[in-house]
Amino acid sequence: MSLVALSELLGATVRDATGTVRGRVREIAVAPQDHPTRIAFLIVRTADGERILPVESLKNAGVTVRAHTEAADWEVYTPSDGVLLLKRDLLDQQIIDVHGRKVVRVNDVELETTPVNSHVMLDVVSVDVGARGAIRRLSKGLMPSFTLRALLERIPPRVIPWQFVDLIETDPARRVKLKIAYRGLAQLHPADIADIVEDLPPAEREAVFETIDEEVAAETLEELDPDVKVAIVESLDKDRAADIVEEMDPDAAADLLDELPEEQSGEILKEMDPEERQEVTQLLEFGEHTAAGRMTTEFVAVPDTASVDDAIDALKTFEGSREALATIYLTGAGQKLMGAVPLVKIAISPPTRRLAELSEEFVACAPDTPQSEVAALFDKYNLITLAVVDEHGRLAGIITADDVITMLRHSH
Repeated sequence: MSLVALSELLGATVRDATGTVRGRVREIAVAPQDHPTRIAFLIVRTADGERILPVESLKNAGVTVRAHTEAADWEVYTPSDGVLLLKRDLLDQQIIDVHGRKVVRVNDVELETTPVNSHVMLDVVSVDVGARGAIRRLSKGLMPSFTLRALLERIPPRVIPWQFVDLIETDPARRVKLKIAYRGLAQLHPADIADIVEDLPPAEREAVFETIDEEVAAETLEELDPDVKVAIVESLDKDRAADIVEEMDPDAAADLLDELPEEQSGEILKEMDPEERQEVTQLLEFGEHTAAGRMTTEFVAVPDTASVDDAIDALKTFEGSREALATIYLTGAGQKLMGAVPLVKIAISPPTRRLAELSEEFVACAPDTPQSEVAALFDKYNLITLAVVDEHGRLAGIITADDVITMLRHSH
């Protein structure tokens, strides 16, 4: 096995089985849906146009590329979707370093050649994001290869293993490739994805949100600065925007739609499922800087006659945020708030224990309470959640500690 750089292969002369020079390497292709790292074929510029040289036909690959087939057998190259072209899609492009959780620029790509029977296999092993790759490309053709190699050996490599790379693809036609590429990114914490997204140009931001899972996209959107958040949603088509907004906490979704032009927020609401639309529309009617404007309508409430077992069943089906799970609220007739049980008490109590026996004093506020007073209540009582009750004592929603942190962050 030996390493060869993409910049060395590009422009390399290609000899066929007769030993005759037939052309030069123009591109190197990977078909990610077939194999994530394996080179599928080389595109060779010949006197008769561009031809495909399959990797199975390679005798060796380096400064000179040799094939064990004749040029007459090489198929004509025709562009196709879902193929990653290393020069076009990687060199000088911004990519996401999933491991380092940052955006970097590609200076070169390192490939590994492995002999297999009568041919060699080529695999992408890493991308060069340091000075070494840049100098190799700048110096190509200006000095003998052995002098260049001696120079490069003195420069420490700065590479990212291929498995820690996610491509940012702005061309929707190559969606197949995107789906494969964003697997690594989707496994990061939404706050890390948000940091990465904020470092990207607008077109690449849109590419990320067009492709990652709706649930991950929703959580990431909630972590972004308001201006970036609005710009991203404005760039998405209304169907995709609605799919993502549906997955957001209703309070965060309402805040976001409130920032959008009325026509656009109306279109997104129209595309949403009726249940989610109703929750968000209800919150949009409240003042942004009040308790009702900050609350979420997704909370866990069970009748005050319920047992620990009933609460656990309710927790299993709850689809709201993890923060909202911290407290289980008890309601009486007409949704009237009767009590609150911390999650930790449910975890350590027998299944048949009545929740009313575990209930604690709860703190609640009115829907029109100013957000400064909401923050003061959290501080005074060390709250994790705060109930919002209407004039009839009915539970209208809850405010969670992370909502207060976001509120304080954006007010400074």
